[in-house]
Amino acid sequence: MMRVMDNGHIGLSSARGRWVLLTTVLGSGMALLDGTVVNVALPALGDALGADMAGLQWTVNAYTLTLAGLILLGGSLGDRYGRRRIFLIGVIWFAVASALCGLAPNVETLIAARALQGVGGALLTPGSLAIIQASFVREDRPRAIGAWSGLGGTAAAIGPLLGGWLVETAGWRWVFLINLPVAALVVAVAVRHVPESRDVEATGRFDVLGSALAALALAGITYGLIDLRPVPIAVGVLLGVAFVWLEIRRSPDALVPVGVFTSRVFTAVNVVTFIMYAAMSVVFFLLVVQLQVSAGFSPMTAGSAMIPVTVLMLLLSSRAGELAKRIGPRIPMTAGLLICAAALLLMSRIGEGSSYLTDVLVPAAMFGLGLSAAVAPLTATVLATAEERYAGVASGVNNAVARTGGLLAVAAIPPLAGLTGDAFHDPASFTTGFHTTMLVSAAMMVVAALIALLTIRENVLADSHPQMCCPVEAPQQGR
Repeated sequence: MMRVMDNGHIGLSSARGRWVLLTTVLGSGMALLDGTVVNVALPALGDALGADMAGLQWTVNAYTLTLAGLILLGGSLGDRYGRRRIFLIGVIWFAVASALCGLAPNVETLIAARALQGVGGALLTPGSLAIIQASFVREDRPRAIGAWSGLGGTAAAIGPLLGGWLVETAGWRWVFLINLPVAALVVAVAVRHVPESRDVEATGRFDVLGSALAALALAGITYGLIDLRPVPIAVGVLLGVAFVWLEIRRSPDALVPVGVFTSRVFTAVNVVTFIMYAAMSVVFFLLVVQLQVSAGFSPMTAGSAMIPVTVLMLLLSSRAGELAKRIGPRIPMTAGLLICAAALLLMSRIGEGSSYLTDVLVPAAMFGLGLSAAVAPLTATVLATAEERYAGVASGVNNAVARTGGLLAVAAIPPLAGLTGDAFHDPASFTTGFHTTMLVSAAMMVVAALIALLTIRENVLADSHPQMCCPVEAPQQGR
């Protein structure tokens, strides 16, 4: 029998509170780790499975595709049927899919298993923060969310190092198989210590058709961009138009209620989010491959390249949020995005003979400073400019926009830069394409900065409460 909790009743300092926090951190951290460690393993698994560049792109994008297409539905399922229940289903689903990834005999099987992983991630990711919000007493929620963000950032920081170490010592398959014991621990703790909760006012039908149209539209566009085929792109665009039409018709019960876009600033900030995370995802996808293929770094050394980004965000994001609250988000966001652009221009010089200290550390640290200045104000602005009744939807929409931007950029930019076929086996060819992608990504950051400068004029955060944000991978998650 499901026990319904309308208000949190657990203290963070209690033993049960610590178990609840551990469960949510491990669950969401497992999905977050998977997004960072897999990139480090791409050259190794590509060699082992005979994959080309398209295979590597799909290894990343198959996961992002189903996650981006279904994450809003996952949050709604948790609200309706129980957040712990859907969270546990997601963890188990993710573990089974991880086992299939680790045992994949060929790249086609790996890609299919990665798509299944994304389904599991869409079920567990919104639930982790929702469980915290529903379980803890009101006065402890800010501290609990802060601890969840900080520990999640730690997971993001150690992910590339862990991935590199696993690839070097145990093999690339353990990048996926390591999820199994973590998932077993999460399930054991959640069943014993995490209370069930749901939204007692949740009514109406689920927008399953909307979710399906969104996922199919993204799939068509992604397939067309990776293989440079116009027909799938056209089909994807038509399905996207059908999705928008359906959401307008079903509003306010749609997967994405159109009322959430009544704020001009909210819409503009989501455009900035799309462009910024598109550029950022290309960097995370290609940099660790470039360091191994062209610069000759070991997987572990390459995996450590972006650690400064996460460390700086953990140290500075909250301060950037406080600054944005005092002076408004426009200047921190604009300056942060321009610093990111400068960092990517420096990264475009990385190639054969590059040194970690002189060629990688400085632009990575600059990139971390830029993201630290931009991400927290961006997330806070998204939540502050949406109507209060759309707070959860606004967070979910911004999360989905970020993932969609990354999905489409990883699909489109490498092929347009000449990174196709067996390019990752040819250091010279890969370096040329890598340099082009960094220049394109830097230009995208400049465009995002101009949009932020021209559209965010007032201090929309003056009367808002401080907001928490996720460390690197995406804006705040959950509903």
